[in-house]
Amino acid sequence: MPQHPSQPAPETTAPLKPWQHRLHEIIFEADTPAGKAFDVLLIAAILLSVTAVMLESVARIRLAWGPQLLAIEWFFTLLFTAEYIARLICVQRPFRYAISFFGLVDLLAIVPTYLSLLVGGAPSLLVIRALRLIRVFRVFKLAHHLQEARMLVENLRRMRAKITVFLVVVLSLIVVIGAAMYLIEGSQPNSKFTSIPRSIYWAIVTMTTVGYGDISPQTELGQALAAVTMILGYSIIIVPTGLFTVGLAGSPLRPVSAQACRHCSAEGHDMDAIYCKYCGQRL
Repeated sequence: MPQHPSQPAPETTAPLKPWQHRLHEIIFEADTPAGKAFDVLLIAAILLSVTAVMLESVARIRLAWGPQLLAIEWFFTLLFTAEYIARLICVQRPFRYAISFFGLVDLLAIVPTYLSLLVGGAPSLLVIRALRLIRVFRVFKLAHHLQEARMLVENLRRMRAKITVFLVVVLSLIVVIGAAMYLIEGSQPNSKFTSIPRSIYWAIVTMTTVGYGDISPQTELGQALAAVTMILGYSIIIVPTGLFTVGLAGSPLRPVSAQACRHCSAEGHDMDAIYCKYCGQRL
């Protein structure tokens, strides 16, 4: 079949063996009974593992069930290590998968337990395993939600210039307001506006409508500036919302399949795709 001129040329790599193809279908695909069963079991293991980590952080439970929770933690770590190795084995380019988003998450899901042999407190980082639950979208035929997430990322990339200008303007306003508040309140007795950086902190807290209340102006002029800052904060929230709305309105949403490329591990292909749109290999 002739290759489309705009289609990237496939890279030459050693073909996968039949057992590797089968392993890839089970681990990476969710459109087969075996693949869906594997992912459902994986999600159950992730939930149990994260639950064990959270329970271990409770002092009372740790004192009563510490050894058992430690054994559970190592069991899941060894299980996820074997799964990670299996994923590297059944793809044509293991390094590309290893540096992908899911590849890095899979690696970070097992590293903390091994680090605990050298560094105390590292097992607490195991809650990052919860990120692996993103695979639930693919398991239960919700791949279009992954497409929506990809659309949000693409929209951010397209709007980065406008977002950068917006952030520069906001930061400039914060610096100016913080300096002005320091000039107004800094000379007052027992004032908490002891420096421009601390006043800038107040401006950030106020403009973001968080309002901790740990610092507040005492003079009438300072309170007037605070009121203006609060109103600006509500007004500024509208700007990024409008930018995202305009960007999303112009982003078409196409259904995607649950297939993963054996060559580059990329997902999110069109339902009728025959070749990977990222590397050109046949799906």
